[in-house]
Amino acid sequence: MLKLSNALSEWEPAAGSQREPLALLEAAWPDIVGDQVARNSHPSRIAGGTLTVMARSNAWSHQLSLLGEHVLRAVEARVPKAGVKQLRFRVGRLPQTHSSPPPRPRAARPSSPRSPGRPQSASAAEALQRFREEVDAHGRSKRSEGWEACACCGALVPPAGRELCAACANAERSRRTEATARLLFEAPWLGYAGTAALVEGLKVEEYEGIRAQLLTRWWGMLVQARAAKRLSRDGRERLVASSYVLLRSNVPPEEIVPATVRNVLGDELHDLIYTEQRNT
Repeated sequence: MLKLSNALSEWEPAAGSQREPLALLEAAWPDIVGDQVARNSHPSRIAGGTLTVMARSNAWSHQLSLLGEHVLRAVEARVPKAGVKQLRFRVGRLPQTHSSPPPRPRAARPSSPRSPGRPQSASAAEALQRFREEVDAHGRSKRSEGWEACACCGALVPPAGRELCAACANAERSRRTEATARLLFEAPWLGYAGTAALVEGLKVEEYEGIRAQLLTRWWGMLVQARAAKRLSRDGRERLVASSYVLLRSNVPPEEIVPATVRNVLGDELHDLIYTEQRNT
């Protein structure tokens, strides 16, 4: 029989569906937070990378929020492909199965940091303290297997030669994309070398991909203006056309001549933009 931990690590989300990751989190919740915490909380919803956890009372919600980072790391470790990036704790009614939960039979696992025969926690604080200790033990186990802390947020990263976790890597990629796109618009003559000097970590393949996407988007905007036979009220097509010509022609700004602009844009679009500009 396939172990739950293996099933969780191999699971991939179905397109457009959030039922599968939530079902897996519900099934694994006692393993993630411990029996005592699981009896007083429940993962209820995943939306936009946020996992909403219902708590039995304000006290439990408050205690869970204090350990939010530990809970998040435990969720990411057990169900990494669920895409959970942050947690939200709310007080509300738990499913009926939480009202008087029967003891869960569980086979002893030598690698587990918890003792199967430990006594019930006397309070929420004690249960959450045990959970904190279990998360720390889980982290030590991962580190012994070669996992290392993310250079940005400290979350554990599998030993695959990566310095950043998936969430931080995506954020870093978004930062580079935004900065590169801004420079391609404002200073398209910089080229890859000049842009890479200002955007840390930018690779030539990434630069060319962003450049191609911008050229496609800008050309779509210019074609719409040509079809409508008029420019937008703010005249943004003129600015876009200037950057578009420089990127498309790969000609230095000082060597751009009217014929170059006309060849890149075409007669109709050229006249629309620059005749109206002269008139204004």
